[in-house]
Amino acid sequence: MGVRGAKPKPTKLKMLQGTIRKGRQNQNEPKPERQIPKCPVHLSREAKREWRRISGDLHVLGLLARIDRAALAAYCQAWGRWIEAEEALRMYGTMVKSPSGFPMQSPYLAVANKSLEQMRNWLTEFGMTPSSRTRVHAAPAGANEEDPVEQWLRSR
Repeated sequence: MGVRGAKPKPTKLKMLQGTIRKGRQNQNEPKPERQIPKCPVHLSREAKREWRRISGDLHVLGLLARIDRAALAAYCQAWGRWIEAEEALRMYGTMVKSPSGFPMQSPYLAVANKSLEQMRNWLTEFGMTPSSRTRVHAAPAGANEEDPVEQWLRSR
């Protein structure tokens, strides 16, 4: 199996960033209906709070569909874990005593760092990093959608 290069961006994200090239579009790319998925009940309190905070913004940008539920849940759960780990670090510090009495790095620091890495990966998937946001030229939900009746009339 060979190296594939950078993973492709969704067409919608390319459109928002202004980097789409007609000759390189996937004509068969699925186009799920824009919708805010139902928040999974198993998410932590902080993860649910983040879901409520970010899902509306993603929906308005046209970057969220019902099928994106698992990806958004993964991001939100990583956020919740990061908050929990940061609270523990604030309480116990970054260095703790090992069972043998020697100082060691807090296990919460590893959890916080791993959660940040996971969050960064998911933020990039949804186009929510500062660098990707500078390339996004977003229109409100529905602004780029054409009326089906007008589409039909033009096709005749």
